[in-house]
Amino acid sequence: MQTITLRQLRDTKQVKEWLRAGVHIEVRERGEVIGDLVPRTPARPPAEWPDFKARRKAIFGDTVFEKNIVVEMREDERF
Repeated sequence: MQTITLRQLRDTKQVKEWLRAGVHIEVRERGEVIGDLVPRTPARPPAEWPDFKARRKAIFGDTVFEKNIVVEMREDERF
């Protein structure tokens, strides 16, 4: 749980980041709790990205492609 003061509420960017991360925020004035900011949705763990480098190596091996070849391959697959 994070604790902030009324003055710190002006930093809306930080408050939004905390709420999106699922952090409960306690608002204080002169040391007294005057309110709570609670995220609307429960916190979700960040999605794990696949290992793209390992996938590329598994598919293409150590082959190095020129930029034009990759563009041509992509355009051929579109239609």
